[in-house]
Amino acid sequence: MAASRVFLPAAALLVVFSAIAVLFPKPLGRVLDAANSGVIEDLGWFYVLVVTGFVFFSVWLAVSPMGGIVLGRDDEEPEFGLFSWFAMLFAAGMGIGLVYWGVAEPLTHYNAPPPGSTDNGQSAGRNAMDVTFLHWGLHAWAIYVVVGLAIAYAVHRKGRPISIRYALEPLLGDKVKGWFGDVVDVIAIVGTLFGVATSLGFGVTQVGNGLSFLGVVDHAGTPLLVGLIVVITACALASVLTGVDKGIKILSNINMGVAAVFLLAVLVLGPTVFLLSDFVTQIGSYLQNFFTLAFDVRPFQGTAGQEWLSGWTTYYWGWWMSWAPFVGVFIARISRGRTVREFVLGVLLVPTLVTMLWFSVMGGSAIWTEMFGGGGIVSDGTVNTDTALFRFLDTLPAGTLLSVVAMVLVVIFFVTSSDSGSFVVDMLAEGGDLDPPLWSRAFWASMEGIVAAVLLAAGGLAALRTMSILVAAPFSVVMVLMAVATAKALLAENRVIQRRKRRWLAEQVAEELRGSGELPTVK
Repeated sequence: MAASRVFLPAAALLVVFSAIAVLFPKPLGRVLDAANSGVIEDLGWFYVLVVTGFVFFSVWLAVSPMGGIVLGRDDEEPEFGLFSWFAMLFAAGMGIGLVYWGVAEPLTHYNAPPPGSTDNGQSAGRNAMDVTFLHWGLHAWAIYVVVGLAIAYAVHRKGRPISIRYALEPLLGDKVKGWFGDVVDVIAIVGTLFGVATSLGFGVTQVGNGLSFLGVVDHAGTPLLVGLIVVITACALASVLTGVDKGIKILSNINMGVAAVFLLAVLVLGPTVFLLSDFVTQIGSYLQNFFTLAFDVRPFQGTAGQEWLSGWTTYYWGWWMSWAPFVGVFIARISRGRTVREFVLGVLLVPTLVTMLWFSVMGGSAIWTEMFGGGGIVSDGTVNTDTALFRFLDTLPAGTLLSVVAMVLVVIFFVTSSDSGSFVVDMLAEGGDLDPPLWSRAFWASMEGIVAAVLLAAGGLAALRTMSILVAAPFSVVMVLMAVATAKALLAENRVIQRRKRRWLAEQVAEELRGSGELPTVK
């Protein structure tokens, strides 16, 4: 496969789109709004059904006999230690979103309960956390499992190049080597760029508003946000040029350390007993209401239900799926030597529990403040998602210091997401090269910043959110095919393994019987 068949079309699409966004921002905004409305209103049910299906697919793989299959040679050991592996997959998979939405989302659902929900104080708090857990829990990581496992199996078990297309080989055969495979990889690259650019948009918006909240700047306008994009992209560029074993690994470990210290500080300075109690209670509530939450498309709430669904659940499923190519490829790249069961449980359960702890501490503290601590975060009956974190931290001792740490954390989170994303995109664009050229790494890292900047200038975060959902639509179909292909390949290999086990057992029994004289030796 010529790398240019993927690199050039993907690069051209992004350059052309960026140029249109700069030259015709208002017409582009109208087109995006129209397309967004159609996709969200008509495909919301599909997104909900498909993503919930990915959760059950992941659980089935983990508990099935196929879970013992090694992603590599049968005797191969994992390439990375458990902590580094977890730190890298978690930093790549969640990134800025945890910091941006940690306070804002639970508080928003508490302040304005989803249509059809109970809106009294205690129930509103529990329901707010349930919905937040839905959006950031098993569903999000199941999306990554589907893509990551399919690629890891193709690359480490079957020896294929790192590419989305080869995850479909068990289903489509040699067709993946032609134009269809090129289209799949191009969609993956474009989706990744828009997904990471969306996160960068959230990140710089929060940092800019944090600087404004602390009085460092008067107003977080577009020039400031673009300037922050340039600085953060430069940091990501420096990291991605050093590769996975150095810059990305080191930054991911630092990132996890800073996040852990930050979370512990909020836990200790806040209502500690309430937060720990809330964490335990919400795990039970999430599991108890899982099926209701997972399948709820809110048809009986009319227009209000559809608007809420499009602004939250459908958007999240689209956002996660736009990230899935990059996160899936990156997790596959660092998971050589792990079994299918280790992969699924490590990717699905551990990050979900840590994410739940994060939201229980951050979001739970904010809700407690509004219910029992005198309030002050909700202003004029609304939650400003850009400043909610800083308003909350301002209610704690050492609030200014914590706000500074939060902004640093946002920057590090984005750098780890961006450098991982750039590295993955470059591997895809270069035909699966595990060590792509430095110049092309620099190109894709720069494109992430450029896309984020032009979309912010064209339509703000709304344009970034819209593009992530739109690009996810075709890739959701690819993901369904990947799940089918992975199941087909693993079931076929498991049948071979079981036949070999039966043959070996029969030989062992026959040998034992011959040794005891109960079975005559065949001459």
